[in-house]
Amino acid sequence: MISSDPGELVEQAREGSRTALARLLTFVESGGPQQLATAALAYRANAPYVVGITGPPGAGKSTLTDQMINVVLERGSFNGAEDFNQVSVLCVDPSSPFTGGAILGDRIRMQGHATNEHVFIRSMATRGHLGGLSLAVPDALRVLGAANFRLVLVETVGVGQMEVEIASAADTTIVVVNPGWGDAMQANKAGLLEVADIFVINKADRAGVRETRRDLEQMLELGATHDWRPPILETVATDATGIGELWDAVVNHRSFIEGGPKDVRRRARLRVELDKVLSVMVRSRVGALAHGDAYEGQIEALLAGTTDPYRAATELLGDE
Repeated sequence: MISSDPGELVEQAREGSRTALARLLTFVESGGPQQLATAALAYRANAPYVVGITGPPGAGKSTLTDQMINVVLERGSFNGAEDFNQVSVLCVDPSSPFTGGAILGDRIRMQGHATNEHVFIRSMATRGHLGGLSLAVPDALRVLGAANFRLVLVETVGVGQMEVEIASAADTTIVVVNPGWGDAMQANKAGLLEVADIFVINKADRAGVRETRRDLEQMLELGATHDWRPPILETVATDATGIGELWDAVVNHRSFIEGGPKDVRRRARLRVELDKVLSVMVRSRVGALAHGDAYEGQIEALLAGTTDPYRAATELLGDE
């Protein structure tokens, strides 16, 4: 029987129970005391290596991710540095503004792996979060790490401009574009220089590949100089062309960041995660303060002109 206790569920997930893992992920999506208990346990485990895949709608991210799963399972390691025989995929889907439910289209397109015991695919709703990543995603990644997944692919929705927030949750970020996609000025506006570790021109069997590569190269030349220069790869995800080379690029980037100061990215990610948790808790605190006699008293004082919002807020915070 599957427990409702986060501690027991974590142990069951470590032993391979996908039902327990799914319930833990539901906890972190739903919020509340069970989310806090689950996160507290999950953060004690090693974090998985996270590969983020983002790009505009229609770029072929889901097909690319689907093909990457095959290559990852075939190779089974980061060049022998760390072996793994399973991979997890988080598909962050757009939410309904009415129900909060996700479209789940990405998971539908990966049905070929639905019965593969070495693959775990989960769709998560953005819950209206504008950056495309829900606050639950960092916790979900930790839960997957606690369930012994050493590698997680995170595919984000491409709503509006490029999803720059994926970089805060990923160790390696892949930005997928198509031939004929925008010029260098549009690329700079999209903030790709700050996000991409690897560029992929997918659907490279179409016209416009040369122009797209030129635009990306110019963008990189005009950008700030970094130790790592994002490679620009060409793929045709529908027939797996270039997917092996893409995984090689991921392995090379991992070796690069592991070869430098190892805590730099981890520290940056933990800062982002802590900031998000602080924001949630502060909003919750504000919600609690915005009720009761003390709050209504300050409203009356504002109406009477005997105080101002800054003084009222200071007094409310002091009254807590």
